[in-house]
Amino acid sequence: MDDEEACMEPERFTRRVMLVVTGLSPQVITETVFALARANAAAVPTEIHVITTAEGAERARLSLLTRDPGWFHRLCQDWNLPGIRFGSEQIHMLCDASGAPLADIRAPEDNERTADFITEKVREFTSDPGSALHVSIAGGRKTMGYYAGYALSLFGRPQDRLSHVLVSEPFESSWDFFYPTPYSRVITTRDNKLADTADAKVTLAEIPFVSLRGDLPTRLAKGNASFSETVNAARRALEPPTLVIDLAGRCVLASGERVPMGPADLAFYTVFARNRVAGEQAIRRNDPDLAAPYLAEYRQIVGEMSGDLERAEEALKRGMDENYFDQRKARTNAALEECLGTQLARVYQIHSDGQRQGRFGLRLEPEAIRFTVATGQGG
Repeated sequence: MDDEEACMEPERFTRRVMLVVTGLSPQVITETVFALARANAAAVPTEIHVITTAEGAERARLSLLTRDPGWFHRLCQDWNLPGIRFGSEQIHMLCDASGAPLADIRAPEDNERTADFITEKVREFTSDPGSALHVSIAGGRKTMGYYAGYALSLFGRPQDRLSHVLVSEPFESSWDFFYPTPYSRVITTRDNKLADTADAKVTLAEIPFVSLRGDLPTRLAKGNASFSETVNAARRALEPPTLVIDLAGRCVLASGERVPMGPADLAFYTVFARNRVAGEQAIRRNDPDLAAPYLAEYRQIVGEMSGDLERAEEALKRGMDENYFDQRKARTNAALEECLGTQLARVYQIHSDGQRQGRFGLRLEPEAIRFTVATGQGG
């Protein structure tokens, strides 16, 4: 492990969040905390959050957080775990469209709301750069585990983890079992036999995941979309890139994502798009003739009578200098990054040619670029 990877280990973060999706078996919460503590004591969560149904919330509260039986508090005492923030306020109930707590997840609209809620929680916790998130999919309906895992793929970072817990027989699915105890405690298992919880084995099974976070437009990473919208955006980002220049709408569409641009920036970017479609060599940064095609695009956007056009013509009457070029390129690339996110934006940004010093262009394939009909170059 190199230094960069080591810096991304969960124990390096002061805020370590464990997010558990669960149904009617709150035991998965204590089992997961125990397994984490045994695997790496330094990575024990500093706070726990649970997503569950109405009945699941009540079971978790009564079995884990009351004075008796209080299994979460017993776990922390029995294994001398550091202070972990976990109370009723960290149990998040799923609700229906009217805001009433869900008893179960059965109808299609319940699934949709569950997906959105889980996705939003994962997005919320991963938006904190000072946190590491551990998502457990050991409990709840299979759809809940699927949504939690997919949400972590969408928003997860190098320090985040995904896991399941494996419990040895005959303790799995036994209501009286919550974690292996450091002393003898005999319980009745689900097949009506006796077993000692001191003999139980709980293993953390870490699940690798592919992070798509860098491919998400920024607005989605900030939580301005539903689960299905976010998934669709991630899919588009993995498809071959497409760029639509819309001068009338004062924007470009990159991988289906709208990127607004000011007239000056859009005109500048359009020059590079047309240059790429025409198959011309990359544009020189100090080309004095660049002002003419730039002003032609600017004129299409703002109109002949615009005061902005007059000011641009006056500024460029001696041609476009390198400072003007650099300013427009920086603003255009920044607009793309703001809307698309760093990784996806690279596909669409203006880059150095790499082979001819001082030349810049787009790296998109010419056939990936089109212009709306309003520009006179049919879509």
